[in-house]
Amino acid sequence: MRSGWMRAMALALAVAGWCGPGVAQTPKTYEPTLESLDSHPLPQWYADAKLGIFIHWGLYSVPGWAPLTHPEHDFTSADYIKYNPYAEWYLNVMRIPGSPTQAYHREHFGADFSYYSFAPVFNRESKKWNPAEWAQIFHDAGARYVVLTTKHHDGFTLWPSTTVNPNPSVPQDERHAQRDIVGELTAAVEKQGMRMGLYYSGGYDWTFNSGPIEAAPDYQTVKPQTQAYGDYAFAQIHELIERYHPAVLWNDIDWPKTGRALQVEADYYNAVPDGVIDDRFGIKHADFTSPEYKKLDQISTKKWEECRGLGRSFGYNRAEGEAETIAPGELIALLVDIVSKNGNLLLDVGPEADGTIPPVQMERLKALGAWLNQNGEAIYETTPWTHATGKSAEGDELRFTRKGSDVYVTILGRRRRRR
Repeated sequence: MRSGWMRAMALALAVAGWCGPGVAQTPKTYEPTLESLDSHPLPQWYADAKLGIFIHWGLYSVPGWAPLTHPEHDFTSADYIKYNPYAEWYLNVMRIPGSPTQAYHREHFGADFSYYSFAPVFNRESKKWNPAEWAQIFHDAGARYVVLTTKHHDGFTLWPSTTVNPNPSVPQDERHAQRDIVGELTAAVEKQGMRMGLYYSGGYDWTFNSGPIEAAPDYQTVKPQTQAYGDYAFAQIHELIERYHPAVLWNDIDWPKTGRALQVEADYYNAVPDGVIDDRFGIKHADFTSPEYKKLDQISTKKWEECRGLGRSFGYNRAEGEAETIAPGELIALLVDIVSKNGNLLLDVGPEADGTIPPVQMERLKALGAWLNQNGEAIYETTPWTHATGKSAEGDELRFTRKGSDVYVTILGRRRRRR
């Protein structure tokens, strides 16, 4: 009897093993409801990645200029909009009377030069771009994923979108890049073993509601909410999902109320089950929160991701140099601090129109990569410890991470006061 029972158990285990991994399980189907979307688990790859590279590249990269103001990114300051340090907002700020960007544009291009006339220049210059070089640079910097701006607020797309823009104000040949930049970079990034994410500006499209944004209330009123724009955004983001299967779907500002945000997110999860979505779709669901140029003071149970540029701008700003760019040591300390508090760092580079990454930014990427190559064990695949911060007996700032039963202590050094 005992022998027969053991043979039966062995047979049962063998059958269970055969039925488990050998049979494809039906994938979960997500519905356009908050309850269904909230059931999406945070993919382990994203929790483990810790470092991503953000890329702002587009028509604004041709003039590539913004004033060197607001180093602390005090977005609520009364003059922030007029003196916006974000070069990717060039189209908006060049139309604000008396702004430094308007003066720069008139001096270098003329008052009558249309912003969208930068399109032929960008298309010519971007022919020099080598996506494989970018992918190698980002890999060597220690990034595990990349997020590219596919359409910023100006409405210009970095892929040959087939969705027709119904507004006649901008010529069709000035609405998208000639190269399939999204597709070419996706292939290069994935070849290097990284994951590719895509940014889309759903909240603003200045080919639909041109603004400009001049005062704080305009941030809301300039968001296009027509059915035409909702349909347009819905169609375009589905192009991105279906053509490129992005590992990160990174929407900005908001999503039009006419654009069916719940349906977009359900469709995305059904197409890319291990993808992640940020918190800027205007609905109460997200895989992570996205503070901008802002750190957290303590460990967050919710996954988060700080996005920031190496300098004060996301897009290329030719006025920025050493003084405006985060120092290598500060950059490393920033990453360690974020990771200790359950965050990722999405670090932005702003290439020139021809795809050149400014030397001052390249120096930082190389320094970060060298440090991670030696100390990445304390960063990748870690989780927060019982607390994130501490101080040594000598007064050095400490940060803690954990992997299994191992606790890592990273010494940041003593905090120095800036003069």
